[in-house]
Amino acid sequence: MPGTNLTREEARHRASIVSTEHSEVELDLTTGPETFSAVTTIRFSGSEGASTFVDLIADSVESVELNGAALDPAEVFADSRVQLPALAAENVVRIASTQRYTNTGEGLHRFVDPADGEVYLYSQFEVPDSRRMFAVFEQPDLKATFQFTITAPARWEVVSNQPTPQPVPAGERNGEAAAVWAFEPTPVMSSYITALIAGPYSVVRSELTSRDGRTIPLGVFCRASLSDFLDADYIFEKTREGFAFFEEQFDYPYPFDKYDQLFVPEYNMGAMENIGAVTFTEAYVFRSQVTDAMRERRVVTILHELAHMWFGDLVTMRWWNDLWLNESFAEYMSTLGVAEATEWNECWTTFVASEKSWAYRQDQLPSTHPIVAEIRDLEDVLVNFDGITYAKGASVLKQLVAWVGREPFMRGVHEYFVKHHHSNTELSDLLAELEAQSGRDLAEWSKLWLETAGVNTLRPVFELDADGRYTSFAIEQTAIDEYPTIRPHRIAVGLYAREGDAIRRLQRIELDVAGTRTEVPELTGVVQPELLLLNDDDLTYAKIRLDERSLGTATAQLGAIEDSLARALVWGTLWDATRDAEFPASRFVDVVLEHVAHETASTTLRTLLSQLLLAASAYVAPAKRQATLERVADALWRLAVDAEPGSDNQFQFVKAFGQSAASEEQLETVQGLFDGSLPLDGLDVDTDLGWELLIALAAGGRATEQQIEARLAEDRTATGNQSAAHARAALPTSADKARAWASVFEQVDKPNAIVRATGLGFARAHDLALLEPYVERFFAALLPVWESRSYAIAEELIEGFYPAPLANAELAEATRAWLDAHPEAPAAPRRMVTEHLAGVERALRAQRVDQEV
Repeated sequence: MPGTNLTREEARHRASIVSTEHSEVELDLTTGPETFSAVTTIRFSGSEGASTFVDLIADSVESVELNGAALDPAEVFADSRVQLPALAAENVVRIASTQRYTNTGEGLHRFVDPADGEVYLYSQFEVPDSRRMFAVFEQPDLKATFQFTITAPARWEVVSNQPTPQPVPAGERNGEAAAVWAFEPTPVMSSYITALIAGPYSVVRSELTSRDGRTIPLGVFCRASLSDFLDADYIFEKTREGFAFFEEQFDYPYPFDKYDQLFVPEYNMGAMENIGAVTFTEAYVFRSQVTDAMRERRVVTILHELAHMWFGDLVTMRWWNDLWLNESFAEYMSTLGVAEATEWNECWTTFVASEKSWAYRQDQLPSTHPIVAEIRDLEDVLVNFDGITYAKGASVLKQLVAWVGREPFMRGVHEYFVKHHHSNTELSDLLAELEAQSGRDLAEWSKLWLETAGVNTLRPVFELDADGRYTSFAIEQTAIDEYPTIRPHRIAVGLYAREGDAIRRLQRIELDVAGTRTEVPELTGVVQPELLLLNDDDLTYAKIRLDERSLGTATAQLGAIEDSLARALVWGTLWDATRDAEFPASRFVDVVLEHVAHETASTTLRTLLSQLLLAASAYVAPAKRQATLERVADALWRLAVDAEPGSDNQFQFVKAFGQSAASEEQLETVQGLFDGSLPLDGLDVDTDLGWELLIALAAGGRATEQQIEARLAEDRTATGNQSAAHARAALPTSADKARAWASVFEQVDKPNAIVRATGLGFARAHDLALLEPYVERFFAALLPVWESRSYAIAEELIEGFYPAPLANAELAEATRAWLDAHPEAPAAPRRMVTEHLAGVERALRAQRVDQEV
């Protein structure tokens, strides 16, 4: 809607005339299922005589009172803003409004549990959505204290940033006893990390002792119908390990009064760092078997959000251009903490397999941008909340730690917290502390790494004598023409050779790389190893290439590389080369199928299987695609049968087999797994795996809508509803695809999770002709969707229903035609479409190279 955006210049101007102090927010959650009432009182100082505005997205505004004088809501409220004229030096504004619950994961989300009919609420405010719950100065540098008073059903749990007070009875509302919770004021904080979670949540409580001797209450919450699956003791254990690690590393005690962790339904992301009230996707409450990768990811997420309590919450960026620093710091510290303080001690391998692959992919899209992106307004924030913000930034922070040294880095972070607690900062504030502690001048480093886009490639360049010894060795650094920056790197070079049954590192050299060519005299006279690995230990952010002998060793013996991190780096190199059409996709498929059984790192395995299926379905030449897909599915089934019974590998191979099964024989195997007539030793076909197998049968035409409904009747839960939507959309007829499309494009009532699941099913099509009619329909619907739906829903529709599986020239042409015809379309949907086009063009290049093999 007009006016919902906020520009950086507007924010700067408002911050120059307004200083916020305290907000009192009174919410009544007993007024009905569609809306709730809010009364917000904001105390702030201002420049006398100036005018400003308060942010508010509301159904209606009943009253506005500024410094005791009533203002006409019809005159001052429009387009998400309440105008405040003629400010005094000290001001009080009181706004009464009617707010709307959402089912999009934005603002105050309302969910009705299909298992028991109970209502659950949670807030999600990043980036600009606290204004959907109460009136607020919606920008991170207008910090204030917030005091929440909540009226809700008396039997509910009500959680916010401060410890939950004893409720006071408030009579009966809508036939149910109500109560009022009057929370104490929060510390000074930004509005986007305030929180409200309310409903009949199940809770387990504990506590820990902070390093300053305080007792910190802990709580873990989930919906009552999931409480049997909540492993709260384990979550508390990881939380305690994270607390101890961060308090020691930062030399700064936990800065808030309590720490609740709440697992909530229909969540759009992994988690959110609300002060003392962190919300997580309830996918982290495991009601069925999950991969070890998922279990580790949960621990990483727990520590990621905990790291934010210091970096992001205690000290907050002034404006959203430094959002990357919040997220990158939390991503780096959480990986470090998980690797050093928990049993998941190979977490840097996970980082390479997951985060780094995401970063490299994002950084090679036409939409790439510097880590410190230009954020002109709120819409720019939403567009740039991506793999650069999280994964590349964290990768570059890891390089920065290698550059300045870990101890100086942590001392600098400590000083940063001491000097800037409860305030707002910019990147320069952190760099100043790191420079002071390390003695390194970071101005040039920051310019080259943070203010430019693109990824460099490092290659070994050498000559050998007749005995196979290096007579010269250098590291060549290149960049693409569009992003020509050559950067400084601190890297390690590893030399590997076969010892018995394993390939192990024999020698490691650490050095600085600068310019386009860096000589490595330490290697002169050294015998060429079987495998030479640039960026060993993954210290820097760069693509690497293997020399011919190393590539031969990798493709022939990859599974024998003993170290999981080195394996992940080699796998990543092969995948980069495949995506860049330097290594034929069919060959990549062969290498994966030959060596994947030896992979022991769960996230590496999960990433590899995803890459395998993408290579087979989109990068292999079309003439070979069907045969390759069938060969891949057959191989995955053999891998599952041969895997250790009950192992993570067996479980992942079965899941990947289900995703790829298409022939009658393969679907017969899926059917046997599903109905129990073909059991696999050690495999438990539990609720969620059963759904995955049923979805595979639906996509293969071996299940009916009636069977899906029967399964749903046995699993009338939120996850069941989502899986059923996924299965229905996967059914393989034109009519089925049309119904799936209409259910989310023509009907506007579906919540975010159902829209997402429907998109996943819609894209599953063994017969790609099913998707061809939707090329034109997609582009016809794109702008109407963007203009009429919330950002979260529009993004799900654009990302989930673009017919990417077609991966052909016709789709690329139609995509270019839409971009050419809509140069003035909003930046966010243009970016999504541009990224889709880049994916198709990359697939076409890979297909051409594979055709020649």
